[in-house]
Amino acid sequence: MKISGLPTPCYVVDEALIIKNLTILRNIIERTGVRILLAQKAFSMYALYPLIGRYLCGATASGLYEARLCAEEMVRPLAEQNIKCENHIFSPAYKEEDFEDILCYCDHIVFNSWRQVEKFGTRAKAAGKSIGLRINPQCSTQKGHAIYDPCAPGSRLGITIENFRDSVLFRKFFPLLDGLHFHTLCEQDSDDLETTLDAVEEKFGEYLSHMNWINFGGGHHITREGYDIPRLERCIRRMQEGYGLTVYLEPGEAVALNAGFLVSSVLEIQGPAEKRRQGFGGNSVDDGLRIAILDTSAACHMPDVLEMPYRPPLQKSGQPWEKAYTYRLGGPTCLAGDVIGDYSFDAPLQEGDRLVFEDMAIYSMVKNNTFNGMPLPSIVLKQESGEYKLIKKFGYEDFKGRL
Repeated sequence: MKISGLPTPCYVVDEALIIKNLTILRNIIERTGVRILLAQKAFSMYALYPLIGRYLCGATASGLYEARLCAEEMVRPLAEQNIKCENHIFSPAYKEEDFEDILCYCDHIVFNSWRQVEKFGTRAKAAGKSIGLRINPQCSTQKGHAIYDPCAPGSRLGITIENFRDSVLFRKFFPLLDGLHFHTLCEQDSDDLETTLDAVEEKFGEYLSHMNWINFGGGHHITREGYDIPRLERCIRRMQEGYGLTVYLEPGEAVALNAGFLVSSVLEIQGPAEKRRQGFGGNSVDDGLRIAILDTSAACHMPDVLEMPYRPPLQKSGQPWEKAYTYRLGGPTCLAGDVIGDYSFDAPLQEGDRLVFEDMAIYSMVKNNTFNGMPLPSIVLKQESGEYKLIKKFGYEDFKGRL
């Protein structure tokens, strides 16, 4: 299959680019001994789990279904090749009816409160699981995205030092703990991790020597160009050498960063006729904004565009009015705000043109939806050979089955 023959909309994940990211992460593992896990919440394309498991140390889940997916598609297939992958899980609160299955699937279980440890910790320990507690170091390093800040006031994620040591359950259940977990970053560099570690040591340092491991969580943009890997490795060694701890990282985006695309087609052009005027700086710009309706929806197929919000990169385009022809790219749903963004092009768009959005592997397949009965995009793998392989095509039954 060639790219011109792909159905649209479709996600295309480039295997060679995934391997490029995995190689960076594997090199860190080999230099430091850190344990790096795939955070499935960002990227759950399980067709690549056997590949990912050969580079990383396993995966981490946010609930029962992700834990089962890891067990079925990474742990078991690689165990047949004598490759061991770990299966971790964290949830703000576990359901009683799920917990026996979680014990079957997971090696490490991280709790969010002493009450959760009281309810489930003894059973987990008796089943031979490694037990952790998520902490909140109360150190916000976010810049402009409070929705992604687990250290914001009133956060439900992680236990503060006051609730950690002052709980009546502390003395009874502290001996059950094997490790501490924190997750405070979102698309950040290792300087913010270093700042967070200062806060962790200040507040929880006296307890670290009693642990076997510490988990730095996710949000580390390790494979982004310019990321400070040496500083990250110093942070890892700081915990290893200072406290004798095994260190875990749980990146999601870093595994598939800049390794996926969303291919869409132009359905119709709406707006003013082709009139041009002389713009500022001597550049020619269009007189009025035209609209291109795509078969791709921001609300359904790239929901982070509206949630973050952000403007996704688009191949062969520029900023509004930077090039000769500017369009507002919108989806086919009834939501008035289903707008991907404003982009400019060297030539006018035509019905049937294909547009390729970049960095669409992460938080896309895992968050998409069928609002308005929109079909889900197909999933395609661009193999190392350059050939395109259709992994999954969705239809009406996938829409109906969710209802």
